[in-house]
This record gives sequence, C-alpha cells and structure tokens, in this order.
Amino acid sequence: MSHHTETLVIGAGPAGLTAAYLLSKRGRSVAVLERDSDQVGGISRTVSHNGYLFDIGGHRFFSKAKAVVDLWDEILPDDFIERPRLSRIYYRGRYYAYPLKAFEALRNLGVFTSAACVASYLYARARPVREPQTFHAWVRNQFGERLFAIFFKTYTEKVWGMSCDAISADWAAQRIKGLDLGAAIRDGLKRSLRLRKRRTSGGPVIKTLIESFRYPRRGPGMMWEAAAAKTRAQGGRVLLDRGVDGLSYDAGTGIWTVSAKRGDGSRETYTARNVISSAPVRELVDAIRPRPLSTFHARALQYRDFLTVALIAKSNTDFPDNWIYIHDPAVQVGRVQNFRSWSPEMVPDAGHTCLGLEYFCFEGDGLWNASDADLVALAKREIGQIGLIDPADVVDACVVRQPKAYPVYDADYAAHVATVRRELERDFPTLHLVGRNGMHKYNNQDHAMMTAMLTVENILAGARRHDVWRVNEDAEYTEAGLSGAQEALSSERLVPRRVA
Repeated sequence: MSHHTETLVIGAGPAGLTAAYLLSKRGRSVAVLERDSDQVGGISRTVSHNGYLFDIGGHRFFSKAKAVVDLWDEILPDDFIERPRLSRIYYRGRYYAYPLKAFEALRNLGVFTSAACVASYLYARARPVREPQTFHAWVRNQFGERLFAIFFKTYTEKVWGMSCDAISADWAAQRIKGLDLGAAIRDGLKRSLRLRKRRTSGGPVIKTLIESFRYPRRGPGMMWEAAAAKTRAQGGRVLLDRGVDGLSYDAGTGIWTVSAKRGDGSRETYTARNVISSAPVRELVDAIRPRPLSTFHARALQYRDFLTVALIAKSNTDFPDNWIYIHDPAVQVGRVQNFRSWSPEMVPDAGHTCLGLEYFCFEGDGLWNASDADLVALAKREIGQIGLIDPADVVDACVVRQPKAYPVYDADYAAHVATVRRELERDFPTLHLVGRNGMHKYNNQDHAMMTAMLTVENILAGARRHDVWRVNEDAEYTEAGLSGAQEALSSERLVPRRVA
C-alpha cells in the first residue's frame, strides 16, 4: 500500500520539522520520515538518562534573524530561559577565557610567549599568504603562526581528525567570520578593565562575543518535540522508525515514489509531489534510482562523527562555564559540556554534577568501536587529568554516539557539492535540500531553519524564488542588493507573513 502526501520531508531535525510545521500551518499535506525510532530533533535532540538531561553538543538559541527568533517563540512560547554565556579554553594546565581577556592571557602565556605571539601576528599581517586555500593559511593570516599553534591547531585537528593543511579555508572563513585579533584584543581589554557596557542598540553582533543566550529549560529537544506535536495537531504526519532507502522520480507525472524501511524489516512506500531532504547528501544520492551521474561526487563527501560520555558525579563544587574547549594534546577529549550551566533543570540533584566529555571520531575507528565501559574509563581518567572532578566521585555514566555530526570541509568538498547540486536541480525540480547535512554545510540550527523557511516559500510559490544556498551561517539572506538580517528578513517579499 502506498501513502500519498503533497510534500514528503526526510529527517525530523530542525530543518525538516521547521518545513513540516510551516507547511501544515498553511493547511498543506506533509509527512516527515525520521530514521530514529525514539525521538525527533536529530543532533538537536535532548537525551535523558536516569532523569539527567543532556545535549548532543550544546545548542545556543541565538540568531541575528528575527524571523527565526519569532518562530522559536511561536513554537515554544513559555519555556525559554536566559543563560549567561561563559566558555574557556584549557591549555597546558591553565584556563583562558573565551573570548579573550587580554591581561589574563598575558599572565597565563607569560611575557615571552605573549611578545612572540604579537610579533608573529604583526609579521603575518605584513606578509600574508596570498589567496589562502587551507585552514592553516587562513588562520595564520588573521592571527599569526604562534596563536594558530596555541589556540587553533590542536583543537581543530581533534575535531576533524585531519591536518589543518588539509582543511579548506572555507571552514575558517565561515566559523571565525567577523572576528579579528584587533577586535578581540579591544573587546578583551574592555572586559579585563570592566569597561564593556551592556548593548542597547540593534547593531551587528559577532556571534563568538555574545554574553548570553536563550535556551529551553529542559534542553533543545523541547523545541523539536513541540514542533512535531504542533505539526501533528495541524494535520501533518511525523513518523519515526522510517529510514528512507529509495527514491525515484517520474518526470512525466512529477510524482516521487519513496521507500522507507522500519526497524522490524518491514517496508513502506510513499508518493509525493515535493521532497524536502535534510538527509546527508551522500545517503540521499545513493538512494535515488536510477543513480545520478554525480553519485561519485556525493560518495566523496566525508563526515566527522561524534560521541559524548556523560559523567554524573557527586560534587558540591561547580564551575560556571557552559563548556570548556580542551586544547591540550595530552588528552583525547575535545570539549567538556557542563549541563547545569546550560539549565539547572538538566541536573535534577543539587548535590551532583553532570559533565559531557565530547570525543570526535570517525564511524568505525577505535574510539567509535570502543565499548561503553572503556569509553567511560577513558572519560573518567581524562576528567581527572584536567582536574574538573575527581574520578572517584563519578556514580553514573552514559555514552551516546552521533554519526555524521559534522560535514567535512576538505579541499575538494565544494567542487563535489556544486556538481551534485547542479545535477539534482536540473533533473529533479521538486527535490529540495535543506539543513546541515542536507546541504553539506556545517551551520547552526537557525541557518538550518532559514533554509527550510525559504524552501517552504518556494514550494508554496511553485518556483524557486529563493536561492537557499545564499543563506549564510548567521541565517542572513541576501538578494538583489538587500543585505543584513533585519533588512532582508523584514521584507514581505522574502519572509512569509505568518513568520515575520
């Protein structure tokens, strides 16, 4: 038996559920197929373990895009809390505030190293690498070789499992955009001297320098559980335990036929006029029949996987950081999340703490395949090495593996994505790619949502009025000379009335 819907959405993460919510709100027929058998939200879900709640990576709710903020408020009107933002860098036994506090960094690094960093920075600015192609060259140009080695190299290579010379400069330009050393030092001096005034204007904000953010009181999963519930209430279907493994398109009728496999081995078939995919590009293209010519390019796209070891420990001491970046090469852990600092409701027992140790890996490698017991033992040993809690105080633990957490920006990724995109847009006019893995763009959930919002507008208009690929990592959208989030997003031509 085949189930029919006007629009079929693959994946119930932020992009997929945003699209489904907005389409169902307009009375359109929509169904979402999600591989996970237990919950929606994708990488933005909230995991529960014996009453303790934690994120897969930590998700700040901050956006320059008013339309996105308004949609968050519409879906989850009563459950946001305002949280202070604090994160630090751990390097060679010392902690550095992030963003920079100038005098603290000087004291921690020492006069000689600090002077060498400044000299290295001045040299790099005077003699930059022309047209930098790699992450290393781009960061060296912006910050100098010494600061690159201290504050970028180790952590970045932990995250990606590859040399900074093999990572595209696109990654740095996107994720460190808007932050230069001069601005950071000026901001750091103000912070160090407590001269920084509370912002009162609506001027531009550098994301890495914001001091607070909003957060659902019981984690980001609240947002996406609410979006799924409201989609269903509006007549949409959100179906779990459906892994899409086949798509075919009839150009004559304009109808898609999509097959999905359930955990028990049974199979379901769906037909639809439109398909919105937030599935990894590699998986999507592999599932299309007959196989697209760009299959080789899709298969060349790489992903970085991720696992969290949550340690629950007896502890009367707490630290204020939301998370700490671990730049020390002596340990494998890349980042430590402090879930009570995200929201007190994440940790139900006031006498305990819950820390998430994040390890970046490749599916199938030694870390990924290690037993939960071995991973917990590693995490306990390393958290003791860093000195955040005593391993003897750990009373419970949980391991969560997240495949395809990050699309990899290697030297060839952009050419592969462009080739796949060209063919899919030419041959499949009603196939729409959205979200992080759907577009192979490592961006935040507000970006994923904006790509879905514009895609919904395209479907309602029956034409690709908006180029979703022009949404940048701040979820800004630029077209025909319009630039900046407020200008673009307040234009009725670009944003649906129901969202703005």
